[in-house]
Amino acid sequence: MTVNDDSFTNWKNREEIAESMIPMIGKLHRERDVTVLLHSRSLVNKSVVSILKTHRFARQIAGAELSVTETLPFVQALTTLDLGPSQIDIGMLAATYKDDARGLSVAEFTAEAVAGATGANKIDRREPRDVVLYGFGRIGRLVARLLIEKAGSGNGLRLRAIVVRGGGDQDLVKRASLLRRDSVHGQFQGTITVDEDNSTIVANGNAIKVIHADDPTQVDYTAYGIKNAILIDNTGKWRDREGLSKHLRPGIDKVVLTAPGKGDVPNIVHGVNHDTIKPDEQILSCASCTTNAIVPPLKAMADEYGVLRGHVETVHSFTNDQNLLDNYHKSDRRGRSAPLNMVITETGAASAVAKALPDLKAKITGSSIRVPVPDVSIAILNLQLARETTREDVLDHLREVSLTSPLKRQIDFISAPDAVSSDFIGSRHASIVDAGALKVEGDNAILYLWYDNEFGYSCQVVRVVQHVSGVEYPTYPSPTV
Repeated sequence: MTVNDDSFTNWKNREEIAESMIPMIGKLHRERDVTVLLHSRSLVNKSVVSILKTHRFARQIAGAELSVTETLPFVQALTTLDLGPSQIDIGMLAATYKDDARGLSVAEFTAEAVAGATGANKIDRREPRDVVLYGFGRIGRLVARLLIEKAGSGNGLRLRAIVVRGGGDQDLVKRASLLRRDSVHGQFQGTITVDEDNSTIVANGNAIKVIHADDPTQVDYTAYGIKNAILIDNTGKWRDREGLSKHLRPGIDKVVLTAPGKGDVPNIVHGVNHDTIKPDEQILSCASCTTNAIVPPLKAMADEYGVLRGHVETVHSFTNDQNLLDNYHKSDRRGRSAPLNMVITETGAASAVAKALPDLKAKITGSSIRVPVPDVSIAILNLQLARETTREDVLDHLREVSLTSPLKRQIDFISAPDAVSSDFIGSRHASIVDAGALKVEGDNAILYLWYDNEFGYSCQVVRVVQHVSGVEYPTYPSPTV
């Protein structure tokens, strides 16, 4: 047998193993609210090839490819346990099992590692929590995709309605089409039908009422059977407490803003300060995409090295707030054609750091340049550290943070030498450290942080909503602090 034959046979064997994982992963998710992860990447509803690619990607961060032959026994072991709602990272299980010298079987080790989610320790399955989207633009539709994807067993977040201004003939059909197909993020994974008589979009079995209203005060959500709901405002029209309070109508319990909040509205970056949300807080903000991109790695650097001062320069994809062609705009430069120019503009991300990291005393400044790409941006974070270090030490630290720390869902790590912006479309992390671009000299470190300013940010929004709704389940093995 030739080397080529050996390689192909090996591939077919791994395909077969990955295929055998799918029904087990699906059953754990549907019946027990268990999400199987691989280095913080969900394996739920993934294809054979996607599962194999996720295993191979582990070499980018861990230095060696993780084989499905290593992880299959852990999936099999999970199916034998009396598990409650949780997230279980089989990549972490495999890695920690290798380092364990006690001679335990995979089944014994797995039972011990996830003991907090089994038997008398497991938490109860939550009642589904209603969610309403106010606005259905770029972020609104991506959040909708995520909520539909995560509906799973039906015991988590349930998207009940979207509120939009009336758009005339074929309004419902056109909005459903925008959900079904996206020029940047591709096809919706599933089926979508339209019930015009009942003003409803049905996506993967989820009936989503489309409510037409020009103002929040016009809607009584209880008339649609909606109760105790979390409303996600994707319009950015209201950003202070007074304006956002208009959403606190019958049926709405909390309001989450997908833009930086003003005044005393808490700005939340999941993974960094989400645990500061007060149980009775009804209005909060998920800050901006750039704030979510820079705050987690800034915290990781400050915790390890200390930060005296810093500057962030964002090279940001253009957005709907800019003009396609030169035309009047209330801002100084955003009226110039977005697809044809680099446009210097402002960013509030640097000033928002203080809200998310109040203990960080370092002065952080910032500026932004919009560039002619439709999605994915990069933040260049230039830091003066409190002590000198080396490039190798910073790389090791950030790689470890991305793998094992409580920030592993926020910070990703890539060492591919030819990575470019389009490679990160669809990334679910708040930011991705580009190892090849990192610069360190003495007490100065410059981090290059990619981020999908649409999808990665939408993932952060959903994580915040899961947290405040009580359906953010614990992860096992527990991340190291």
